[in-house]
Amino acid sequence: MTSVMWGQESQQEKLEKRKAEIQQEILANEKLLQTVKKKEKSAVNVVVLQNNKIKLKEKLINTTEKQARILSNDMYINQLKINKLNRELVVLKEDYAKMIVKSYKSRSEQSRAMFLLSSENFLQAYKRAQYMKQYTSFRKMQGEEIKSKTDELLGFNRKLDTQKVAKKKLIAENNKEKMSLEKERKEQEKLVNSIKKDKKKIIASIKKKQQESRAIDRQIDRLIREAIAEANRKAASENAKNNPNAPVPAYTSSRIVLTAESKILADNFRANKGKLPWPVEKGFVSLGYGDQPHPVYPSLVIHNSGIEITTDQGATARAVFGGEVTSVIVLSPVNKAVMIQHGDCFTVYQNLSSVFVSKGDKVNIKQSLGKIRTNGEGKTILKFTISQNTTYNNPASWLYNM
Repeated sequence: MTSVMWGQESQQEKLEKRKAEIQQEILANEKLLQTVKKKEKSAVNVVVLQNNKIKLKEKLINTTEKQARILSNDMYINQLKINKLNRELVVLKEDYAKMIVKSYKSRSEQSRAMFLLSSENFLQAYKRAQYMKQYTSFRKMQGEEIKSKTDELLGFNRKLDTQKVAKKKLIAENNKEKMSLEKERKEQEKLVNSIKKDKKKIIASIKKKQQESRAIDRQIDRLIREAIAEANRKAASENAKNNPNAPVPAYTSSRIVLTAESKILADNFRANKGKLPWPVEKGFVSLGYGDQPHPVYPSLVIHNSGIEITTDQGATARAVFGGEVTSVIVLSPVNKAVMIQHGDCFTVYQNLSSVFVSKGDKVNIKQSLGKIRTNGEGKTILKFTISQNTTYNNPASWLYNM
């Protein structure tokens, strides 16, 4: 049972840490939301930010509810221990009381001496003396056990009282967050209704951005294929030098044939799935991966080959893992991207205003790659993609705590 309680306490600490992280994300989101509200002409981006805030609030509520459940389980276990200790103390005290009465009846030195002198022989007298000694020792031990269990019981009662206060606090926090969440949802509903009059204009803008995004995806896809082909050419050349008589394999531009060295890097990269650091020091996902409904017009589907992370103005993009820069891409005069190879996987960091690395550079985990561009609406957004060969993956399954 002790190991179960230790596990619950450890889980509580993790949840408390996660709750603090979510609260920091909410504060950062609120700060950004206020900035965007001042600068934003269209309310669509405000809706996106508020959507994220609502999701964070939901995460916070879920985390607090998990804490309350674990605390309830812990309190139940402690109550069982208290009940058990109370039962044990009743038995111990009854036994001890009987011993005291018995000791009182034979308390005189004369009766003890007579008990010894009435022995039939020396051996019996010795055994009786030992019995008296052990009896006194046992009585002392029982008294100490009663004190120890009483202290333990007081400790569990104090702990239970503390847990009751903590649970009450968690419930109050959760109720407060639920009220706040309901308020956020009502504000969101008002905002969505207020901008629906600009539907045609907004949809046209979204479609234009989607076309631009697909064009960039095609450009990056072409560069990934070129990087694969180049890696395979190098591998073929190296193989031909080492094995002149070996047949030349059919290399393609859609799948890297891993060398011994690149296989180690690829295996290390995959082994860290779900544990990779974020490509920014702080921020939140403002647009997820894949096909998803628009926050204002759900019938309009938005496609995203990666994730978009909104961060602070002046922030830099950083490598999520060690690898080699295979391309520094100029997507437009104000939009640059960096592509890094990790064995047969590629990570791409888009929407950079300036770049700190060059093609062929070896980079380390969390190394700064470039400054993220802040657009005219005051938003600083990094688009981040992960692919294995030419197949895009959802970055949320690769990054830590997503």
